[in-house]
Amino acid sequence: MDTTRKTVVVAGSSGFVGSTLVPRLRRRGYDVRTLVRRPVKAPGEITWDPGVGQLPSDALDGVQAVVNLAGVGVGDHRWTDSYREQILRSRVDSTTLLSERLVAAVSAGRAPAEAVLVQASAIGAYGDQGDTVLTESSPFGEGFLADVVRAWEAAAEPARAAGLRVAHLRTGIVLAPSGGALGRLLPLVKAGVAGPMGSGDQFWSWISLEDQIRAILHIMESDLEGPVNLTAPAPSRNADLTRALGDAFGRPTKIKVPAFALKIALGEFSSELLGSQRVHPEVLEQAGFEFTHPTIHAAARWVAEGRPAQTSPTV
Repeated sequence: MDTTRKTVVVAGSSGFVGSTLVPRLRRRGYDVRTLVRRPVKAPGEITWDPGVGQLPSDALDGVQAVVNLAGVGVGDHRWTDSYREQILRSRVDSTTLLSERLVAAVSAGRAPAEAVLVQASAIGAYGDQGDTVLTESSPFGEGFLADVVRAWEAAAEPARAAGLRVAHLRTGIVLAPSGGALGRLLPLVKAGVAGPMGSGDQFWSWISLEDQIRAILHIMESDLEGPVNLTAPAPSRNADLTRALGDAFGRPTKIKVPAFALKIALGEFSSELLGSQRVHPEVLEQAGFEFTHPTIHAAARWVAEGRPAQTSPTV
């Protein structure tokens, strides 16, 4: 679509993906408003608190898109009962509030009827599925994260029911030179003390940060809706992914991490590292999206080179 003076609201703008997405949007000519959970410090910022339903009534006026990336990190802390609740509520509350407020803005004529809600989600929806190839039509799996994603996506129902376009970004492991999902693994790879986790046979479905940003823009500027898998077309077994990173950095990756050690160190979250999800980006491929880093070797080289996501305004 024509991006001239288009307005986008981004929640989660200070996070790993959001902090790269916002400047890319601005370079593409968008007027970007960012939702922050602190006093306003810069132009375009809007203070909100989804936990108590706080969002200025005019925050979504005139928007063509709302991109919601809000949510505490699933691997930031051990999964205590209180942190599990934070994982769930930080996602559901923000989605519910933005969905309802976008509907209100469109219904009142303060936002265009073609406004879209681009909503973060995760491949955790599918659960541990071994070697089964998973597409957007695959059913929800079992487990805590599958339950979270089910509730997370359902929270956008007000927008869907009102006839608005809603896209769910079912994102895999995002790889980047700055770390991201590799925040704990990359230092070990660079030190030559990394290796397969558990058996190493489990599939890790990943995507480079560059392709993640490009895919979000592609979805926002197209007519795609519903679940969209944001993963590279060639998922890798854990051992192969670790080896590719080691090769890119010129370091060995032969020190295996036993499953029991992961369980002791990480608790219940270890099941996400040991589980297998062989996810295929069927919707993106059918829409003609072309990946910059389609293979783990290409992505690993990019990570090792330390280059940020490209700064040109092109998708």
